[in-house]
Amino acid sequence: MKTARTPAAATGRRRKEADAWAHEGHPANPETAASSPRPRILLVDDDPGVRSSLGEVLMTEGFVVIPASDGQQAIELAASMDMDLVLLDLNMPRKNGWDTFERLSAEHPLLPIIIVTARPNQLFTAVGAGVGALLEKPLEIPNLIRTIRRFLAEPTETRLARLAGRKTEFHYSAAQT
Repeated sequence: MKTARTPAAATGRRRKEADAWAHEGHPANPETAASSPRPRILLVDDDPGVRSSLGEVLMTEGFVVIPASDGQQAIELAASMDMDLVLLDLNMPRKNGWDTFERLSAEHPLLPIIIVTARPNQLFTAVGAGVGALLEKPLEIPNLIRTIRRFLAEPTETRLARLAGRKTEFHYSAAQT
């Protein structure tokens, strides 16, 4: 559950955002991103090439992209600033994707998370965990963008039903070869 933030906490949050963006060498200004009405996507992948190229694609689609290089950094960023959606890889150092998914879902139950992975045989695990979408790498970018937009428009009730284990729509996209 989100708590009210004091001006000092907001300043600290912006400083953390600036540090994260600077760490990635990102050209965008997190001070303006923090007040942007554009949807903010937390992009979690340990591969800097994936973060860079996918981040560029998402920015051209009108999203603000907050990159994270591992699960621990993703958890810290999600705690320090509001996100609209998470794109989460599974194979990562420090904290793997499933541990990160579990923690983010517990701390931010209404935050939609899309698993994006090259790891095979994750379909049943994803469905059982309450994931709304599993997209296998390499990705079909138009499909990714459609999936992101669908999840951003998804009603809160659907997200809660998925987490409670009730039947909801699940989106699966096998690797494009």
